[in-house]
Amino acid sequence: MSKYKTIFGGERGWDAKDWTSSDDRVRGGKSQSYLDTKGATACFHGNLDIKTLGGAGFASQRTTGDDRSWDLSAYDGVHLDVGKDDGKRYTFVLKDEILPLMDDGREQSTISYEYDFSAAGNYSVFIPWTELKPTYRGKEKKDAPPLNTKSIKRWSFMMRSFFGSQEGDFSVEIKSVKAVSRPEDLEAGFTSEKSDHVAAG
Repeated sequence: MSKYKTIFGGERGWDAKDWTSSDDRVRGGKSQSYLDTKGATACFHGNLDIKTLGGAGFASQRTTGDDRSWDLSAYDGVHLDVGKDDGKRYTFVLKDEILPLMDDGREQSTISYEYDFSAAGNYSVFIPWTELKPTYRGKEKKDAPPLNTKSIKRWSFMMRSFFGSQEGDFSVEIKSVKAVSRPEDLEAGFTSEKSDHVAAG
């Protein structure tokens, strides 16, 4: 069994004010995303348009308040508990650096730490910090430093085209997001339909 800290959902519930859209409209696209909250469950949904930007496109929801910070250095990774979904491929993203906005109001690019998962409905997935792939402006950055788990600044869920392989409406329920320590028998990736590996401690 392992200790955990609930970040979103679960016994803490979800607060819509904690999230905002970050879609390809900032680049002239037409994708849209939403995060609807209902008690212990959030629904990340919207429409991914890939035609406007010529095969690309993304729609995401990220945490608000760039002055916020989470120290999760006592844990080994993140545990997602997923509900109903559409079977599409999603991306979980963390950032440990947020720079001041540029003069035109746009964000400066920083390294993102990403993990792709294909939703399968009512399952849980364990994401060790070491499995998060560093990227910069959408490209893998192999020489990037590891994620600074003492100061995580932003959480995001993203839907993107993966080189034109998916588009249109999407929807996935997220029941909870927890920081967890890794039990000996818990490997990266999908776990059980109901998580038996995570317990308070």
